[in-house]
Amino acid sequence: MKRLLITLLAPWLAATSAVAADPLRPEQAFRYAIDSTADAVTVRWTIEPDYYLYRERMSYATTTPGVVLGDADMPEGKPYKDEFFGEMHIFRDSVDVRIPVIERGQGSFELEIRSQGCADIGLCYPPQKWLAGVTLPSKPTTLANLLAPVVSGDQPLPPEQVFQVDAELVAPDRLRLIWTVRSGYYLYRDSIKVRSLSPGVSLAEPQLPVGQPKEDEYWGKTQVYYEEAIGEVAVTGSADPLQIEVEYQGCKENSICYPPQKLQLSVATAAAAPQAAAPAPVSEQDAFAARMATGSLAMAMLLSFIAGLGLSLLPCCWPMIPILSGIIVGDGREITTRRSFALSVVYVLGMAAVYAAAGAAAAAAGQQVQAAMQTPWVIGGVSLLFIAMALSMFGLFELALPAPIANRLSAVSGRQKSGTYLGAAVMGALSALVVSACVAPPLVGVLTFIAQTGDVARGGLALFAMGIGMGVPLLVIGASGGKLLPKAGPWMTAVKTGFGFVMLALAVWMADRVLPEVVAMLAYAALAVTAGVFLGAFSPLLAESGVVRRVGQGAGLLLALYGAALLAGALAGGTNPLQPLAAFTGGVTTQAEAKLTFRRIKTVADLDAVLAEAKAANRSVMLDFYADWCTSCIEMERYTFPEPAVRDSLADVVLLQADVTANDDDDKDLLQRFGIFGPPTIVFFGPDGVERRNFRVVGFKAAEEFAAHVRQAVS
Repeated sequence: MKRLLITLLAPWLAATSAVAADPLRPEQAFRYAIDSTADAVTVRWTIEPDYYLYRERMSYATTTPGVVLGDADMPEGKPYKDEFFGEMHIFRDSVDVRIPVIERGQGSFELEIRSQGCADIGLCYPPQKWLAGVTLPSKPTTLANLLAPVVSGDQPLPPEQVFQVDAELVAPDRLRLIWTVRSGYYLYRDSIKVRSLSPGVSLAEPQLPVGQPKEDEYWGKTQVYYEEAIGEVAVTGSADPLQIEVEYQGCKENSICYPPQKLQLSVATAAAAPQAAAPAPVSEQDAFAARMATGSLAMAMLLSFIAGLGLSLLPCCWPMIPILSGIIVGDGREITTRRSFALSVVYVLGMAAVYAAAGAAAAAAGQQVQAAMQTPWVIGGVSLLFIAMALSMFGLFELALPAPIANRLSAVSGRQKSGTYLGAAVMGALSALVVSACVAPPLVGVLTFIAQTGDVARGGLALFAMGIGMGVPLLVIGASGGKLLPKAGPWMTAVKTGFGFVMLALAVWMADRVLPEVVAMLAYAALAVTAGVFLGAFSPLLAESGVVRRVGQGAGLLLALYGAALLAGALAGGTNPLQPLAAFTGGVTTQAEAKLTFRRIKTVADLDAVLAEAKAANRSVMLDFYADWCTSCIEMERYTFPEPAVRDSLADVVLLQADVTANDDDDKDLLQRFGIFGPPTIVFFGPDGVERRNFRVVGFKAAEEFAAHVRQAVS
């Protein structure tokens, strides 16, 4: 019976196998072109075999002011009884739909086309919406003009005019492929394939750069190339000339997608090939994302661990050191190497786990977790937590779990240590979200990989490894804590008080991101003076006072003087705690004069308008994404942008700045336009208005390095 059924169905299976194996995208199955006359628009549909369109699911409209369209004139269609829609009519092969233009307005308008169709295999597409620009010709004055339809300028070009492919052997074992993509079109990264047509020659998979992320309705999250794409292929064997076949596919923005294209090329041998050009630059974050995508999971985690170790040296990670030290000291019991290391491990694991979970979730959702954790409420809450820890170290009260919870945990573990471990884990989690929010190329590379591929598991494990790498110095401190920190006794009381002031300094440092600059300066001044008094700056020094007492009093006097300088600077309008007296030496004026002058933009429309102006003036553009809570942004403002070499390199560049401090809808739209996860990120555009993606800057760069980078980006 089974064999008989297969025999009966064989003709049908053969007829539908091509469609079933690889259903077409709607842009491929249902293609349209537009013709226009002075008083009508004709939409010409080309429908692939084994596909059909519903007549009743078609509509044509416009929202352009001054333009009024009449009812569409459509053929009757073939009657069709649909399981869900009931009695319908369908179109196959081709159909022309004429839409009268009653009021033509300015002669140009946007036509909104809605349609829905199916494949014979039983696949039905969701309703489609297409937008096409239409330009009506002038009213005809002769019979010849009346009879000649004018093809709209929005009609897609032939694929050979849109995608141009060149190939060259830059070495006997290396082939380079270069795609030039016409403006307004894009090329799918995953569609690119190449194979050898020469006997005895084999080609490896092409190595391609990371593309622009794109959310595709049917392919999901994918990558595309605009303007240009360059890939390289390893070659085994030789032929003169080398014959290859290249396959690729692309689309017109907001319009049709072309069927897969195949092109055969003949490539000269390496001996006859011209000198290889220097490889196109690749940004650090894109290079890291590419390594994430091509290497094994173990290699990806190893690279991320090494990158995290490098991130631990950045200033944004340094506050974790006193936090962990304060947890160890604040334990209030005999400190051993084993216990301090265990607290460090719990802290680092809490930090790494939350770092991975929050980063992976944010990247997968296309959101900016960094900005979400820098709101005044979050920063204020963390600052209050640091203040509470400081007061606890001063002995005003003791932070501990409620007695019922502590007793239950104690009964399980047999020791009264669970509360401290829980506190270490909580502080590690907070550090991951707030204190150690370093936006740097490796982190952005992993987030880009997650956003483009959707591989949250691989990306999350890489982030976890990166978090562990960031915590290695903390583990070293924990392992040596039992030897470097004093034992319980009077010394421990003094050390705990000292770390209390460190916690207060961290609270001010956190609040500095949302407080007015003058208020922050006054807070630093009060803290410095109070710490100086604690060290005995104004206490009488007795003859029998020892060396430690004298050194402590000297340090206290210096702190008190620094606090006085901060107070004077704040009252004079100073804003930099590292240069409190700049207002009295002319430093403020000099620094202000040296600062770059940026033009602020807020929306995508603002950016497009400026890019159009710059393109007309044949000038390059630099766009700086900035936020008040971004410490690396402030470092760039203070230490990089004012340098003469940087200002000289940007002399003829249009300078734009997007302040994303508020993280409102406009800010999110602007960030998502470029797939940016947070500031500081700097984007460059050429005189043609196209982004030079390979020259993106993420994180802090020193002045000399940045100036050299700018000269390359705008050359």
